Amino acid sequence: MTNIRHLFACNLKAYRHALGWSQAKLAEKVNTSAHYIGMIETENKFPSPEMIERLAAALEIDSTLLFHKEINPSETMKTFNKAALTNVGVMIEQFINEKLQDLNSKK
Repeated sequence: MTNIRHLFACNLKAYRHALGWSQAKLAEKVNTSAHYIGMIETENKFPSPEMIERLAAALEIDSTLLFHKEINPSETMKTFNKAALTNVGVMIEQFINEKLQDLNSKK
């Protein structure tokens, strides 16, 4: 028998990681505290139905996916790695643009 608290906690964490989000970022999206998200992910708290819907909406998934038994960790990691690489690329581009602006302002 599957423990629903454990299943929910693991899936929430997997989807959050897939987006490259911290607990604080998810908490901000659903108007709660990072501590509360951490409590859910460590199975110390279980969210209300309303909070489950808010979490799913923030993650842009159907709420039933948070209760699925068959989340594929390798697919989740591929999504997470892609998101991380995209974020790094954006940061590098911003850094280069700032340096170019600095160089142009010194001319």
